[in-house]
Amino acid sequence: MILLRLYWEFFVVGCFSMGGGMATVPFLFDLADRTGWFTTADLASMIAISEATPGPIGINMATYVGYASAGVPGGVIAPLGLVTPAVVIILLVSRLLNTLWKNSRVQDLFHVLRPASVGLIAAAAFSVCAVSLFTWDGGLTLHWPSIVLFGLLLAAMNLPKLNKIPSVVFIAIAAVVGMVFQMVD
Repeated sequence: MILLRLYWEFFVVGCFSMGGGMATVPFLFDLADRTGWFTTADLASMIAISEATPGPIGINMATYVGYASAGVPGGVIAPLGLVTPAVVIILLVSRLLNTLWKNSRVQDLFHVLRPASVGLIAAAAFSVCAVSLFTWDGGLTLHWPSIVLFGLLLAAMNLPKLNKIPSVVFIAIAAVVGMVFQMVD
């Protein structure tokens, strides 16, 4: 019976806590008052632990409450209850989008939006390059270490033997070198 109630209580929380994991907190305060499964002090600890551990905050808190209330089965059932409404909504929306996608006006709208999204991505790339490659010290100057790093990584990514390496490796190398540049500057 506790497992069914855990599922239902977190299903209700999942239905009404739109906006991310922290949106579940008011519902969890109410749940603590109504069920006695945990105290408000426990809730503060759950928030701290959920913020410090990987994964969505709401799922982490649901797992904690479920486990504290009913052991491992509760730790599985409570998060399932929390995500069920989102899964149902996604399935309904995807069904609606599949129907809409067949509409020629919707397809035309997406064809119009493609250049706009390319423009937004290009503007973001330009902004990042401007901040990374140039400095403003009363006048616009080139930041040579960043330009050299950019050139080396671009060349390395296009070498036949190195282009098989995942891009994330190059991003990690650039991050480490960037941190070194930051410490030197």
